[in-house]
Amino acid sequence: MEKRLVKIGEAATMLGVAISTLRKWEETGELLPARKTAGGTRYYAVSDLLGIGNEDVPTVCYARVSSHDQKADLERQHAMLESYCAAKGWRCEVIKDLGSGMNYHKKGLNRLLEMILRKQMKRLVITHKDRLLRFGSELVFAMCAAQNIEIVIIHKGDQPSFEEELAKDVLEIITVFSARLYGSRSKKNRQLLDALKDAAR
Repeated sequence: MEKRLVKIGEAATMLGVAISTLRKWEETGELLPARKTAGGTRYYAVSDLLGIGNEDVPTVCYARVSSHDQKADLERQHAMLESYCAAKGWRCEVIKDLGSGMNYHKKGLNRLLEMILRKQMKRLVITHKDRLLRFGSELVFAMCAAQNIEIVIIHKGDQPSFEEELAKDVLEIITVFSARLYGSRSKKNRQLLDALKDAAR
């Protein structure tokens, strides 16, 4: 019986990864197309895609920072996630977001939620719990559990006290709403936030 072949776009959808990820895997030899035409069109065998490493594909990593000033930290998260997955032998795709942990309309987060709902991933890897969302991460974890998607948090560390968590949450709320009301560049706003942060320490 001949194998059923699909083009790279459909193969990427089946695995829940980007087309660029499949091209990267081809370059590294991790996943080769079953056939490639002279014009460069790639075809993948469905049987190969369905049977590909139940334990290691696909893995999706999520990285986030709150502001443009933290772009360096975003890249550090990206590198850490890729290194961690490589050490585990997992092929991975990293989704990155730049925005508040209270913003539920980020492009990367929405894509991640869609992949979870469609069960297009095997596991989710994040560096810290709060990189996902400031509020509501437990709901995302529950969605993953319902879809039998593994959750991996690289740095769990010591659990903060209730008071520490509450202080962080209050500061996050004040930061978001004061930025909306007065503008994130307002000198008065920055002074207010600095005073509140000092009081919370």
